[in-house]
Amino acid sequence: MQKTSWKDIFKITALPAFVAGLCCFSPIVLVLFGLSSVAFASSLADTFYGQYKWAFRGVGLLLLALSLWFYFRKKGICTLDQAKQHRNKIINLILITFVTGTLLYIIWLYVIVEIIGILLGIWG
Repeated sequence: MQKTSWKDIFKITALPAFVAGLCCFSPIVLVLFGLSSVAFASSLADTFYGQYKWAFRGVGLLLLALSLWFYFRKKGICTLDQAKQHRNKIINLILITFVTGTLLYIIWLYVIVEIIGILLGIWG
């Protein structure tokens, strides 16, 4: 298994972090495309974040696991014997991608989406 770059880690974690943050980004998209009012988007964001945030986070975590699985398959780790040979690298990459994905999720949802939502007046 070759050395993993930060570019590879970002490729693995970017889509899962984005999907996990859709609970609050989707109402913003509806407002930006003119498909809903700000009041409805605010209500939808409250519902998504209040009742379904763990569903979005779960889907993001599942996508992270699938991204890692495809990454390892692409690198030639297809059997349990190969996984045992590269055990330390696999564990380290899983930990790094989990931490990186969590940080990307926090930055995406609680900084970028929050600022956009405030600028649009969806939440205070």
